[in-house]
Amino acid sequence: MEREKIDAALKEHVVPVLRSMGFKGSFPHFRRNTGQQIDLLTFQFDKHGGGFVIEVAVSPTEGVTLHWGEQIPAAKVVATHLHPTKRIRLGAAMEGDHWFRYDNKGTRTTRFEDTAREVLPYLSAEATDHWAKGPLCDNSTS
Repeated sequence: MEREKIDAALKEHVVPVLRSMGFKGSFPHFRRNTGQQIDLLTFQFDKHGGGFVIEVAVSPTEGVTLHWGEQIPAAKVVATHLHPTKRIRLGAAMEGDHWFRYDNKGTRTTRFEDTAREVLPYLSAEATDHWAKGPLCDNSTS
């Protein structure tokens, strides 16, 4: 029930912003092909509920090759296909960890919307800065 509510809040408040930035894909995976690179964003949810992380990455336009040799084409690549050292978690300072939590906001009826809105500044600052750096030199995940 709570997962459905946070999904709805993210789809209402965050996904339209991603669309306005040129992202395509379906929740929870989004990609934007700029012609020079593919900007990636993925929501990952706490398996016990109550929170989520957002990972962003940059893929070369040809996609990526997983460490066992499988080729992931540009149209299918998601942030989690890239090695953890080639992606960042929004809000995580210095390779740390950051969770957007909605389980610690009490029983307020706006806690899902409040948590979704917390994401927005990270899109316009940290995520945009990361995507501006471009893809790394190779297209492998290891």
